[in-house]
Amino acid sequence: MIGRCTHVVDCRETSGMGKGGSLAQRGTFAECGTDVCAVAMSPGRRHITKPVCEITFGLREANVLTSTVVLNAGAGVPHDAPASGGTLFGITDKEINQLNNFKLLVIHLGGVANHIIYKARLILRNVNKPCIIICESPVDCEDFAKIGVKTSKVMPADEDIKTQGVIKDIVTGVIRGETISQEKLDEIIRKVKLALGDA
Repeated sequence: MIGRCTHVVDCRETSGMGKGGSLAQRGTFAECGTDVCAVAMSPGRRHITKPVCEITFGLREANVLTSTVVLNAGAGVPHDAPASGGTLFGITDKEINQLNNFKLLVIHLGGVANHIIYKARLILRNVNKPCIIICESPVDCEDFAKIGVKTSKVMPADEDIKTQGVIKDIVTGVIRGETISQEKLDEIIRKVKLALGDA
């Protein structure tokens, strides 16, 4: 491919937060094709959505049409996670419908291993799509399979399966609020293309 490729992005249900280049607010649905959707947690003091923007731009530059959803209730932990308390994590019917339109989800989660696996389970319980998990903690497919999440490498016993969707791959070491390294971005692009079947 020579030169630039233009992507039309239908963006932002609400105005940006003005922090670090006007970050997308909760409830944002930025549509750009139906291949990949990057799912971000709600922005806040601990949840800085910065790497999601960089991941989205990186994927679009690699010619992967990538939309973005910023969850309304993306902070906290699901009600069925052990030691849950404080803010409750959830997903709305509207968000489920939006996510079901894509071939692949790229879900950006945080730095607490226990939160990551239960948040992923809640999303994949409601959305029957393959996904790639991006997070800071060094989690693996075993961690997800233990709580009934289907993964491409480790499958829970039939009676223990608690999700419709399946984790295709995991990228760890991506820190919230920090600029993502080119090495990690390349890894994400490679794994996304592999999951879409056009690597």
